[in-house]
Amino acid sequence: MSEADPWYTGLEPTVLDQVDHIVRRFRSAETPEHRRADIGGEVAEDGGVHFMHAERQLVIRREYLDHVLQVLGLPVPDRLESPRTGVRPVTRGVVELTLDPDTEQGRRAVPDIVAEIDAELGPGIATPNHVLTVAPGEMGPCPASEPGMVEAGIEPYPGVRWENGGEGVLIYIADTGLLSGAEDSHPWLRGVSAEKSSHPWLREVMSEEDKLPAKKMVDGKEVQEILGYDGHGTFVAGVARCMAPQADIIVDNVFGVAGSALETDFVRKLDAALRLGVDIFHLSVTAPTRNDVPLVSLQGWLERLQDYKGVACVVPAGNSGTRRPCWPGAFPGMICVGALATDLRTRADFSNYGGWVDVYAPGRDLINAYATGVYTCHVKPYKDQDRTFYGMARWSGTSFSSPIVTGLIASRMSKTGENAQQAAAALLAEARAQAIPGVGPVLLP
Repeated sequence: MSEADPWYTGLEPTVLDQVDHIVRRFRSAETPEHRRADIGGEVAEDGGVHFMHAERQLVIRREYLDHVLQVLGLPVPDRLESPRTGVRPVTRGVVELTLDPDTEQGRRAVPDIVAEIDAELGPGIATPNHVLTVAPGEMGPCPASEPGMVEAGIEPYPGVRWENGGEGVLIYIADTGLLSGAEDSHPWLRGVSAEKSSHPWLREVMSEEDKLPAKKMVDGKEVQEILGYDGHGTFVAGVARCMAPQADIIVDNVFGVAGSALETDFVRKLDAALRLGVDIFHLSVTAPTRNDVPLVSLQGWLERLQDYKGVACVVPAGNSGTRRPCWPGAFPGMICVGALATDLRTRADFSNYGGWVDVYAPGRDLINAYATGVYTCHVKPYKDQDRTFYGMARWSGTSFSSPIVTGLIASRMSKTGENAQQAAAALLAEARAQAIPGVGPVLLP
């Protein structure tokens, strides 16, 4: 552990390695979509991650920017949004401010700066630029379980509902992209747009690639290494496609840094996707925030989304097993999905819950498309155990219950002619009619 990162030394051991990996990857990141950043954060009382954020960066409501700069003792230039001022647009009504590291304000802790702004202007006007990870739990930025091995050739569960249709519906999945590459190393994607696909429910899926790391030598043999977030987008797309086999799906790699992205970078990608004519946005993210204040940049994007009639947005509830609201699931208008246990009658113990969760769907021990190679476990009691995969896996989490709902919405749209919001409203009414006492509204495949 380095002297520069004392904030996460108190993390529970099963989480510390993952956070250390994310922090180190952000330090070295340098792509058009993912910028190099120092990552700070706060450790929760239970040894998990309360929230993570980029140092020296704030997300601000544009209408209050002048006031924020005055509170911070910074000049208000004539032209605000430019690299010279450190202000960049994010989405409608939202900007990002990067503080100069050589100034007094640039050397302060971001939560302290935000607390000062809260005291002067009120909460929710400026927030940290949060780090978003693939559907995390508070005990660590990861799905509810590590991927489990299954026998080669196993069919997906829930299975492919060929009768469900989904034709004419476009789903945009913000996740880790779709695993692709040479046919010999990625046989589960062979001919993904052709009839010979080994996973036919993924035909016609479009994507931004989720690249596996280089192969490594183990006991004199060359093996494909699978890292913690590899294959997540592929698995999610597979679940959605099983529910709506004829739907068109775009899987975008918005989590390019160890399964993570800065809040503002994530939203910029969502902004760009609005021009694609998407029917259903599926966001594989749920984030706890400082003082439970909503994500300002996501709120701005949702205001833009209202201009697109009939478009629905589905998100997972998260895997912390808590009532605490997480974002964007707690926003009004989101279709927030929790997870059922294997008996389909009780809530999975990892699933978040509460009045802000709209519906529950199967989320324990689902089986779908994954990588081929060797994965080394990070979490006790299986830490350092190697697992070998052959293009399929068993996985648990609200990341995987939510695409069931996304696929069911797409299926209903193609059958009834409803738009996504209308189809979602009808399905949620059905879910409430068959609610389970002590759990809530339920949808089954």
